[in-house]
Amino acid sequence: MQHQNWKCPKCGNEQFETDQFQATGGMFAKIFDVQNKKFSTVTCDRCQYTEIYRAATGSLGNVFDFFTS
Repeated sequence: MQHQNWKCPKCGNEQFETDQFQATGGMFAKIFDVQNKKFSTVTCDRCQYTEIYRAATGSLGNVFDFFTS
């Protein structure tokens, strides 16, 4: 995901930080603590406004997470 032309919609700042996180979704995933949803974030350096984008996840990665948790 590219954010090279990102501009904060709240304050107009063009400086930002990116990060990622994973979350569980659905009953099966919650029961077995499988993090099957992946997200990327873009946070404004000035006002801390954050946008969240859904990222693609691979099945193999989900299986690996399940067995290493």
